[in-house]
Amino acid sequence: MSNAGKFAVAAALAGVLATVTPAGAQDISEKAVKSFMDYAWSMTPAKFTRPDGRAIEINKSNRAAVEVPVETAREVIKAARMTAHAQMCELSEDQVLNYRSLMKREEDKKKWSEQQMIYINQLHLVTVMLLNGKLQLVEKEDGKEPKIVEEGKQPVRTCTDEQRKKVKELITAYVKTGPPVQLPTGPVLLPGVAAPAAAAPPPVAAPPAVATPASAPAAKPVPAAKKP
Repeated sequence: MSNAGKFAVAAALAGVLATVTPAGAQDISEKAVKSFMDYAWSMTPAKFTRPDGRAIEINKSNRAAVEVPVETAREVIKAARMTAHAQMCELSEDQVLNYRSLMKREEDKKKWSEQQMIYINQLHLVTVMLLNGKLQLVEKEDGKEPKIVEEGKQPVRTCTDEQRKKVKELITAYVKTGPPVQLPTGPVLLPGVAAPAAAAPPPVAAPPAVATPASAPAAKPVPAAKKP
C-alpha cells in the first residue's frame, strides 16, 4: 500500500472515531469497512480455544467462508465504535453490555458458523483497539494481508460529563432494542472486551508447617537424674 493509500485508510478510521453519534447517523464507507475487515482477518487465529477448553479450527485458507458480508461488518463496527467510546469514558459495565448485545443479536440470527462468530468477535475487538490507539496502522505490500506489528501507546483522551451521558444513553437504547443481556458473573465467552474484574476476597493465611528433615536422627530420651 502506498503512503497515500495508508493515509487514506487512516483518515477513514479517524472519521469513524470523530464524533459520538447514533449508530445510524454517521455511516461508514465501504472502503473503511473493508480496511477494518482486513485487520480483523489478519488477527483471527488459526485455532481458537474457548474457556471450556474446546478448540475451534479456523480455515485461514478460505477467508470467504469465515468472514461475514460487508453490511454485517458495518453494523459490527458501528457497535464496536460505541464500545470504544464507552471505554474512553470509563463506562465499564456499559461497554460489556454493548458487546454482549451485539454478539447475542448475531448469535440469534442462527446463520453464522462458529468460525464466523469468532470473526465477528475479532472485528469488534480490533475496531475497539484501533479506535482507542492500542494498535498501530501499518503498511501492507501489494497482494498481501496487512499485519499489525506492534502495540501502540494508548493516547490520552478526556471524556466530558456530557459526552459520558450521551454514550450511556446510546448504549442503553441499543441494548433495549436487542435481546435481553446481563453482565456476566465470570469472564465473557469471547474476548471482545474485558469484563470488569470483581474484587477477590483476601486469601486466608495457612499456619506455617514445620518440616522435619527425613535424615534427621530421632531425638533420644533424656535419662532421669540419679539420686545421690
